Amino acid sequence: MQLFQKIKNLVLENRYVIGQHASERLDERGIMEWQIVVGVSKGELLLERPEALPNPAVEVSQTLEDGTEVKAVWSYLRASDFAKLVTVHYFDER
Repeated sequence: MQLFQKIKNLVLENRYVIGQHASERLDERGIMEWQIVVGVSKGELLLERPEALPNPAVEVSQTLEDGTEVKAVWSYLRASDFAKLVTVHYFDER
C-alpha cells in the first residue's frame, strides 16, 4: 500500500510521465489521458509489485467518466522520483 500511496502522491503533484506503450494503448482504446491521471486518486489497488523489474509497479482498478472500469499499471521511477503510466486496458481484454 505504501507504493500505491507514493504513486498517487506523485501523480497529484504532476510528477508523472506517460510511457510510449501506455500512450499507444490509450489511443487504441479511445481513453483520454486525463481520465487515468484524475482517476488514480480514487482507484482501487489490485496488486502491488515492489520487486517488479525494471521498476516497482502497482495494478489499479480505475473507473472512467462513463463508468467503464479499466486496469491501469503504474510504476515508480526511483532515479527521478516520478510515477509512470505503463499501460491501461479493459478488464474484458485478454
